[in-house]
Amino acid sequence: MDSKYTEHLLRQLIALPSVNPAFSGTHAAVAGEHSVADFLGATAARGGLDVEFQNVFPGRRNLLARLSPAGRVRHRIWLVPHLDTVAAVNDGQFIPHRRNGRLYGRGACDTKASVAAMLHAVLELARARHRPRETEITFAGVVDEENAQAGSRALARGGLKAALAIVGEPTRLKVVTAHKGSLWLRLHTQGKSAHGARPELGRNAIHAMARIVDALETEYAKHLRRRRHPVLGCPTISVGTIHGGTQPNIVPDACDITIDRRTVPGETETAVRREIIDFLSRRKLKAGFSNEKLAPCLPMETDPEHPWVRRFLNSAGQSKPSGVHFFCDAAVLSHAGIPSVVFGPGDIAQAHTSDEWISLASLERGTRMLTKFLRDLP
Repeated sequence: MDSKYTEHLLRQLIALPSVNPAFSGTHAAVAGEHSVADFLGATAARGGLDVEFQNVFPGRRNLLARLSPAGRVRHRIWLVPHLDTVAAVNDGQFIPHRRNGRLYGRGACDTKASVAAMLHAVLELARARHRPRETEITFAGVVDEENAQAGSRALARGGLKAALAIVGEPTRLKVVTAHKGSLWLRLHTQGKSAHGARPELGRNAIHAMARIVDALETEYAKHLRRRRHPVLGCPTISVGTIHGGTQPNIVPDACDITIDRRTVPGETETAVRREIIDFLSRRKLKAGFSNEKLAPCLPMETDPEHPWVRRFLNSAGQSKPSGVHFFCDAAVLSHAGIPSVVFGPGDIAQAHTSDEWISLASLERGTRMLTKFLRDLP
């Protein structure tokens, strides 16, 4: 295997901006995954893979690049990294540069390293004419993971099922069988405006919200720490935004916060919402609720003893399952009936940062691990 090729491929991917349009603002030149999808499609076709595109939004398509087996298709394995990134801090992040064994650039870790490793592994089998006997391998580069997961939702609705989906995310090369869900809620307090010189004539909505924020971040968070999942630990809550008031000399009549509630398997959105409402009600704290995420972002837990999951765990030399705190496309595929795990080079600690990077040693090792697993498929 040519490890330099994986690095070269990753450099090309970083240099092709694919910022999710939800975060690109007025910078249309860097918005969307089309340039990366087209580049990867051409690369896969030259390498002997069967390429097709799946329309998700106008100008935004999933890439499906398949390596057919030597015989009849009896099993399907999907490699599913996402093609979009969050916004860049500056245009320099789209210029890849290497330093001290690391490659820097937007998407280097999340998840263009997984894209490069996964596609290279499939191309390596095609180049060596080492097709599995009865397992079809599909590299599925999906769009929109960073926003609403429309790409993986479209893939899940496509009709085909897989024996196993390996979703590309930075897991430090651990095979992850469980991850948390993400529920975003907006809370609203209503007050009464008044002149700042006569605050007693109004009701301060920010003050009312301050009591709610304090209760959620202290008492409610402590309550959650008593509830533990064997792999993922406890659910969490974080108040992420707060907006209220118009100017200092007006008593604010409205205030809004958004909270990020990370869920563990067994928790439902309905139950969590009811739990928070009851928690505030018992403390005589009033707030209106609305859901900030239109699509469900559920937790995922895949049985580590599932035969195909166990096969991948054994191939990776891993005896016990692992979990991560972030949400990703694996939950979407899992809840569509496709056994799913998460795997990839890099560490989530580097994702979304101003100096995002990937260890080239991790990139090379991840490519080798994927190639070994695919080469041993039936």
